[in-house]
Amino acid sequence: MANAAAPGLPRFSVEVYQNPHLPEGGREVNAIVTVTAAPDATAVPAAAPDGRAAVVVMVDCSGSMDYPPAKMRNARDATAAAVDALRDGVSFAVVAGTHQAREVYPGGGRLAVADAVTRGQAKEALRKLSPGGGTAIGTWLRLADRLLDGSGAAIRHGILLTDGRNEHEEPDALRATLDACSGRFTCDARGVGIDWEVKEVKGIASALLGTADIVADPAGLAADFTRIMETVMGKEVGDVALRLWTPQDAEVAFVKQVAPTVEDLTDRREEAGPRAGDYPTGAWGDESRDYHVCVRVPAAPVGREMLAARASLVVPAPAGAPPQVLAQGLVRAVWTDDLTASTALNPQVAHYTGQAELAHAIQQGLDLRKAGDVDGATAKLGRAVQLASRSGHEDTAKLLAKVVDVVDAAKGTVRLKAKVSEEAEMTLETRSTKTVRVRK
Repeated sequence: MANAAAPGLPRFSVEVYQNPHLPEGGREVNAIVTVTAAPDATAVPAAAPDGRAAVVVMVDCSGSMDYPPAKMRNARDATAAAVDALRDGVSFAVVAGTHQAREVYPGGGRLAVADAVTRGQAKEALRKLSPGGGTAIGTWLRLADRLLDGSGAAIRHGILLTDGRNEHEEPDALRATLDACSGRFTCDARGVGIDWEVKEVKGIASALLGTADIVADPAGLAADFTRIMETVMGKEVGDVALRLWTPQDAEVAFVKQVAPTVEDLTDRREEAGPRAGDYPTGAWGDESRDYHVCVRVPAAPVGREMLAARASLVVPAPAGAPPQVLAQGLVRAVWTDDLTASTALNPQVAHYTGQAELAHAIQQGLDLRKAGDVDGATAKLGRAVQLASRSGHEDTAKLLAKVVDVVDAAKGTVRLKAKVSEEAEMTLETRSTKTVRVRK
């Protein structure tokens, strides 16, 4: 169900895919909520420069960026390419990250406003970056948070590049920083080379609702940073929440984003009035995402029908007014004695249940492989191959084939490769949560 677009906002629509039929006494309702945002064709382009967005680029300048020396040069070039992709009017800053965070441009605890002059000044400042020192990523994020907080922009975004492990900061300190920054800005995280920790980089992106990826060859950084910035420049509205209302005695069991990546949002719920909770989704441009919603309802007799949940997209309104509803859809429950109806699997729900299992099987398999459990790793990665084959996830199938020899994809029969490159293993782990859309 779509609502009319508000001035300056894209048009949102919500579609719900589910089998609403439950057997007598059944309590669990599963649905895939597809949210789509499209440009408002009736909107009048703004004549003034765009000040809705603010971006901070955090560049790893620790000592390890000097090995090989081209890595630092590639990082400077990538950041320059990102600066070139900024629209006029967007606020931005560049931060150098070591065991502490330092403002590279513009300095003074402020952001610059992008135009031809400031872009040139930023690129000139980048030429002075040189490697040296340790790595304390939490300090980089806290500085970015302070800079973005002062911008007043609705869309606040960070881009973080690291080539090593967070060795000069306790894990609890980084966790506390992520908790403090969650919901305040979005951050895409990239690991360059193969000496960084996948779980750290993915944890940063997950906490801050961004993307994580590996750039094994530093020469690919500029193209990757350009793509990231172009995506950020396409965002039109920030701080969008998925609001779920449930009736009396019903409760939300879980909420997961399942496309384009798997991300569990269940524990991020913020109460939003009687029987309603908001789950953060970050900023939106011209895109579509899928969410798996599971609701537990009171058991009921055959013939009963009820509204199990109302899913709405909301954005904060100014001056303390009620949040604006952008679109909504309904999740239903109908009790029946028709066994065929109550046991049928909705194709969308079945597909994404398999995608979530695929991501979990890859992570378990790689962890078991690192622990030396050959049989356990073979079983889990074999199941991953089977699921990737079944869902048509060709990209993941190719990555799995670099870690295991596939004997029978349909049956999940594999053998662990004796030698696996660090790059292949890290790429599979980093991209394990990427999903393919259901074939409709």
